[in-house]
Amino acid sequence: MTDLDPLGHVNNGVIYSYYDIGRLHYLSQIEEDTQWENIDKVVVHTECDFMESILFSDNIYVETKIADIGHKSIKMIQRIIDGNTGNIKSSCFSILSGYDKKTNTSKEISKEFKEKVERFENGG
Repeated sequence: MTDLDPLGHVNNGVIYSYYDIGRLHYLSQIEEDTQWENIDKVVVHTECDFMESILFSDNIYVETKIADIGHKSIKMIQRIIDGNTGNIKSSCFSILSGYDKKTNTSKEISKEFKEKVERFENGG
């Protein structure tokens, strides 16, 4: 099984998949239309710290928050939490860029998206 290393820990590459799922779940709560062909943001940078091993049997969840939105970029912070102990297993910092598929270039993050994030992050 490629999801686990020889010691039975979840492979670090798989952990990035957990962050991808958390990111997509977050964005689906912000935007109504998250069909692949309509997504206009791409990941341009990630960095991850691994504090504790994740085992296949662990009860984990991903917390996701947008820390900052610039003119063309979004800074996102995430962490994987052990649902039983509350320990932070891993943390991730990502930068997403607005993306125009037609021109294959970066684009501005819309005012509407920024407003939706603000409402979501403030519980509204």
